[in-house]
Amino acid sequence: MEKEPKYRRDPGYSKASVPSTGATAARRAARGHGAAGSSERASAPAAPAGPPPVSFDLNDFKGAFSFDEFFNTLAGEFLPAIPADDGLPSSDPSAGPIGFPEAEALLPRFRECRRELLELNRRVDDRLERLRKDVAAQDSEHKETLGKLERGVEGLFDSFGRLDARISGVGQTAARIGDHLQSADAQRETASNIMELIKYLMDFNRSRGESVQFLPLAAVFLDEKEMGRAAAFAMKLRALAEEDEDAREMVPGEGRKGGPSASPGLEVAVDNLHEYCNDLENKLLQKFDAASAKKDLKSMADCAKTLEQFQQGSRAIHRYVTTRPMFMDVEKMRNDIRIATGETGSSIANVIGPVNPTRGLSNLYKQIFDTMEEEQQTVEQVFPNPKAVMSILTQRVLEQRVHNVLIEILKTPNIDNPPPLKQGGLLTYLRTLALSYEKTVDLSRRLQDLGCGDLDIQGTVEGIFAEHKDKYLEVEQRSLMQQFEEKCESEYQQQQAAAGPGLDPASAAAAAGVAGSPGNLVRQRTTPSLLPPGAGGIGVVADCVQWNKEAIERCRVLVPEPALLVESVTVIFNVLLDQMGEYTLSALETASKALAEAAALRDKFSIGTAVSRRVAQAAAAAAEQAALAGEQSIRTFFIAVKRATATVSTVQQYFQGTISELLMAVDGAHGKCVEEMTRKLGEAEAVVLRGMQVCIDTSVGEVERLLAAEQKPTEFRPPEDGTLPDHRPTTACIKVKAYLERIVDAAQTALEGPNRHAFLLELGVRLHKALLAHIQRFSFNPGGGLRLKRDVSEYADSIRSFKTPTVDELFESLSSLVNLFIVAPDSLRTLVDSSHLSHKDALIYIQLRDDYKSARIAQQFTR
Repeated sequence: MEKEPKYRRDPGYSKASVPSTGATAARRAARGHGAAGSSERASAPAAPAGPPPVSFDLNDFKGAFSFDEFFNTLAGEFLPAIPADDGLPSSDPSAGPIGFPEAEALLPRFRECRRELLELNRRVDDRLERLRKDVAAQDSEHKETLGKLERGVEGLFDSFGRLDARISGVGQTAARIGDHLQSADAQRETASNIMELIKYLMDFNRSRGESVQFLPLAAVFLDEKEMGRAAAFAMKLRALAEEDEDAREMVPGEGRKGGPSASPGLEVAVDNLHEYCNDLENKLLQKFDAASAKKDLKSMADCAKTLEQFQQGSRAIHRYVTTRPMFMDVEKMRNDIRIATGETGSSIANVIGPVNPTRGLSNLYKQIFDTMEEEQQTVEQVFPNPKAVMSILTQRVLEQRVHNVLIEILKTPNIDNPPPLKQGGLLTYLRTLALSYEKTVDLSRRLQDLGCGDLDIQGTVEGIFAEHKDKYLEVEQRSLMQQFEEKCESEYQQQQAAAGPGLDPASAAAAAGVAGSPGNLVRQRTTPSLLPPGAGGIGVVADCVQWNKEAIERCRVLVPEPALLVESVTVIFNVLLDQMGEYTLSALETASKALAEAAALRDKFSIGTAVSRRVAQAAAAAAEQAALAGEQSIRTFFIAVKRATATVSTVQQYFQGTISELLMAVDGAHGKCVEEMTRKLGEAEAVVLRGMQVCIDTSVGEVERLLAAEQKPTEFRPPEDGTLPDHRPTTACIKVKAYLERIVDAAQTALEGPNRHAFLLELGVRLHKALLAHIQRFSFNPGGGLRLKRDVSEYADSIRSFKTPTVDELFESLSSLVNLFIVAPDSLRTLVDSSHLSHKDALIYIQLRDDYKSARIAQQFTR
């Protein structure tokens, strides 16, 4: 059997420690222990006591309820005390079975407790049911009351709506009555005014020919304190009288000059009112002038307000504007010019040379703006319509004060006879124009922000500069050409100075590596000749680009309209294209002419063999000089090509960085400009191609001359006496190789990209042909073949610096061809069959062997 656990009572549970409702309920359940119980225990002490009655009340379960406390109070006194050990059941078998003897006492108590709790639950349910019924009854009553209230509120809203409608109707009626009353009052007042005006009108229509001063006018027209009212009445009367006269003129037989049937009208009143208004306006203007002299702004404002009724105060505005000191003081006007030109003296006639208005114009415009700020404050206080006054005042400032200064600092130059560049040339005028325009536009914007009414201030500024802007583009082009010509002339002078005394321009150019006369080019074609190396030829291009860039910046300032700007930019850029095209073409043509002259000189001293030894020596010396001139002309041409390439690259970079973006504003402008640039700069390409061909002809011709002059027949037919063969290259080969190295070095230094590749390829092919022709002029024995083999090896070594695979293959085949002069006669057939040569082509060179006939070599190729 399983042993029952031995329970112990928790010492923490005690009657003194149970204050909650659970303990109270338990104590109520224990109240059954009374006298009967005591007597039973006295009479039968050994018998167990019966279960006490249990009784619960709803109040025992209100508030915080703890089941543990409830249980401890209910059954705590029946539970045994908990031992002091660890509370675990004993493992000693001799202790006997473990039981729970208190269960017998607790079961009846728990049953009674359960019965009481069920009874209490029933009572709670009954009570909840009664509460539910009461709540339902009260809810029904509340809904009925709420419905009555809602019906009452709806009735109240209907009453409010009817009341609001009545109030609205009464208000509208009152408003209509008020409108009728106001209209009636206005009509009454209008009628009263009309009657008053008719009375005044009749006063002015009394007699013709009398002065207004003698008419019996109302006091309002005679009192100077009532000038404002008088002006208002006079203008109304004048309008009425003129309207009546105009209406009468539309009726036949009526009018101022009608016939006998014409009825009298208001023509007398019209004349008198005109006279009165003029007199009154003149008095007000005099009063305005007197107040202006005293700077009495209040009186000026009163007069201006009254004068506003006469032609909107135009005469007062005109009088105010024209009397400003900046328009009347001659000394102040002269001082404006002195400030703008930077002259501190008393007379502007002392200004000598080009004017630099950078600081002076800024100072002057600052003074003008400060003055206008002061005037704006005055105008705001004086005139009823200050914007109209500021509009006229601003226009007068720009057209008179600013324009007079600009006339002095912007003297339109004569482009046919411009001032020298040392005195500023056309460039100073253009810079002054751009600066003046930019600062004037800035001033106009500030004045516009200050307030100038409906004035087209930008149009006013454009009108001031219209004459200068009309001629701007033409002056800009002429200025660019003037700077270019001056630069070319300066470079030519430096070239002459570098050449030294005793040399004419042609000799100086030749000494510097240039052909032709740069002076003639500057004066006749306005383009320079090719400058010597390091003399600043690229500097001319850089200067021209910089001048053009400056001109483009001026153009952007002076021509803000996109379409006109694109057109102007294209024109200015075309000037650069013309300059660079002519500059490059002139340099290339000069170098090409030097090449042609060197070639003609070389041909001149090419003589035959049937001459005396003395003549031959003289011709050889002259030919050597011609060769030096030819080599120098090739170097000069290469420099020209290099500079032409650099020029094109510089212009293209400038176009991409500056011009291209500006041309995008107009469709098609960019493409047209690119085409024009390609056409103008491409004209030099044909000259380059012709010149490079002449360079190749000159180089190959010099190689042929060296071979013909230096190559000896005995070098390829050395004596076969058993001596060791000479494996050194021949003298002709050494000189040709040295010459080629100089030419190739110059070409690789000066030429780039396709130009270098095309030149070296063509030169290599032509050299190969020249060597083949040179070989066919000699006969060879095996020792001579070896000597030729060495020469060809040297040539091939020089050719490898060309870095052209096609030419390398040609010289490899040439090296193989030389083997025909070296191998034994019996091996020729095998050698030819293994090569790319046909028998026919091979025989051309095999016949050059000195043993061709003796060894009967021809028979090997006829079998």
